Amino acid sequence: MKRSKKITIAIIIFFLVIALVIIGRYAVGLYFKKKFSKRPPPGVVVEVVVNKKFNQSLESYCTSLSSRTSSYKIKKNELLEPINFNNKVNKGDVIAKLTTKTITAPFSGVIGKRGISGSSLGSENTIILTLDDSRKVLCDLKIPEVYAAVLKKGLKLNAKFSAYKDKIYKGEIESVASRVDAQTRSILARAKINNENTEIIPGSLLEIEIIYNEKDALGVPDTSVMYEGSKKFIYKIIENNMTKKTEIETGIRSKGNLEILKGLNQGDKIIAEGLTKVRPDMKVKPIIKSQ
Repeated sequence: MKRSKKITIAIIIFFLVIALVIIGRYAVGLYFKKKFSKRPPPGVVVEVVVNKKFNQSLESYCTSLSSRTSSYKIKKNELLEPINFNNKVNKGDVIAKLTTKTITAPFSGVIGKRGISGSSLGSENTIILTLDDSRKVLCDLKIPEVYAAVLKKGLKLNAKFSAYKDKIYKGEIESVASRVDAQTRSILARAKINNENTEIIPGSLLEIEIIYNEKDALGVPDTSVMYEGSKKFIYKIIENNMTKKTEIETGIRSKGNLEILKGLNQGDKIIAEGLTKVRPDMKVKPIIKSQ
């Protein structure tokens, strides 16, 4: 075979090999593209729209007072027996025996001593004996006049005492003043708080949260709402697990939920979490979130 013919055949074979490699790579690419181009629908957390409890609140501070208190001025040299301070007594129990008389408790409470120096009373021999009923404590609140329309007797409240940070004490508004203080522009309200274990000591500073405007209304998690300018949207799940971008109107926010005024009905399914993976008219894989 002539040399030129061998070179020609070698060149043809070389190009055939190159063509086969290109065709093979293209075919493999098509195969994998076909196999992996259809990604599964993204999983999103879905919640059913139901009625939830909503309320608004206002915060204030106050100093706790005993619901009932009584005090007695006695002479130390008249005591027949030592007084057991900080002890609980029942109504009718003897709290102090003196040479001239016996003092009994007019109501159940805790025996204490007022922190006043003897010199201020004119004699170091004098003490002030106190009896406090603190199973319910009172506190006077100064509420800004802007809340005059919602402030009323019977409103529920939560109280916190710094000595028991994780505990909430329940109470309610017992009375509301009939006029606004012209100097402070506030309304005086008295609260009564349950203190069954007498953990709140009279004179303690309390954090108060007054609950008002309580109601049941349709609600969704605030994580499900998208903001576009002044408008708010939500992704609703319709047939075949397709998404529909829906405009909504919301009311008050409470405990991580937003009140729905318009745009949704009870029983609708909405995307509660995973909005970054979703776009309109897209199929998704719902993960139902338990209520």
